[in-house]
Amino acid sequence: MANIINGKTVAAKIKNTIKEQIPLLEHQYGRRPSLCVIMVGNDSANQGYVRNKVQTGLSIGIDARLMALEDNISEAELLKIIHVLNEDPLIDGILVQLPLPAHMNEERVVDAVAKNKDVDGFHTLNVGALWQGTHCIAPCTPKGIIQLIKTTEIPISGKTAVVVGRSNIVGKPVAKLLLDENATVIMAHSYTEDLKKITLLADILIVAVGKEKIITADMIKPGAIVIDVGNTYNTEGKLVGDVDFEGACEVAGYITPVPGGVGPLTIAMLMINTMECFLSHVEANTDVSKLWDNITNARSGKD
Repeated sequence: MANIINGKTVAAKIKNTIKEQIPLLEHQYGRRPSLCVIMVGNDSANQGYVRNKVQTGLSIGIDARLMALEDNISEAELLKIIHVLNEDPLIDGILVQLPLPAHMNEERVVDAVAKNKDVDGFHTLNVGALWQGTHCIAPCTPKGIIQLIKTTEIPISGKTAVVVGRSNIVGKPVAKLLLDENATVIMAHSYTEDLKKITLLADILIVAVGKEKIITADMIKPGAIVIDVGNTYNTEGKLVGDVDFEGACEVAGYITPVPGGVGPLTIAMLMINTMECFLSHVEANTDVSKLWDNITNARSGKD
């Protein structure tokens, strides 16, 4: 029976560690880390998700604020607002909630956010830096996936990792982060022939497709670490992942549930990225690895 990787537990420990450090940072630098989340329009699903981000920030001591804009705002007006936030020395992180209304160019808006305030890690320069192996802000979900894998205490180095899904938000960046951890990475996608043959090679299997039960138990190598990034509602209105959870539990060594697996880590990593942006602004030579040392020491996710 697989060990369940409890994302809520891992995220709570990370957030508590940040919460303990913020008063020390405020005493040293005279202010707290700050985050501005921009939401355009009144999409109900987005509203709940955005509120969760802001409330999480506030709960741990980050100066988080929501800027809610009408969906008929022009792209030019939005870009002006982002420019003002870029120039504000008291704003450390900027997040533009996606998707945007159809009349806006998402790539242009995302790239308008200053690279060193791009807490989502979506800016073209951050993406390029990630692949070049230079300093960057890594995207939240892939960054969280690596942390979840590390809670198993099984070394990533030398393992075969299969990533099913090649999106710019999850699949591609998590493949690069796995390479940085010295895994041998195979990417699979909708054109992959004999997907089962590929997934059975995986010591670490990451699935980010958005299709219920695309991975079944017979496609999983015994003892593998399975990270399910899927997050869709099925025909019964139930939130499900990409993996047949019940069947996979009989084969995998470790597995994340949906909900309660990757999702909580995405928001926890947003808080980490905000902290890193803050430290880069208040003191250019600050060693952010010390923050990660504290997170690593606090991390535990098995239940």
